[in-house]
Amino acid sequence: MEKVTLNVQGMSCNHCVKAVEGSVGSLEGVNTVKVNLKEEAVDVEFNPEKVSLDKIKETIDDQGYDVK
Repeated sequence: MEKVTLNVQGMSCNHCVKAVEGSVGSLEGVNTVKVNLKEEAVDVEFNPEKVSLDKIKETIDDQGYDVK
């Protein structure tokens, strides 16, 4: 498993948390995903053999948030 913390801008409420955690969490190979609104951060633990970091970033972007 690989762990990464992504800086994600544009999240402001619990709906944002559910949108990001739900979409990223549904990807095959993602073990855990945790959003921290205050820090504008998303912690993801994933299997890089099953899902790429680029795919995770793309999934967050598709929800309307900016991944830095």
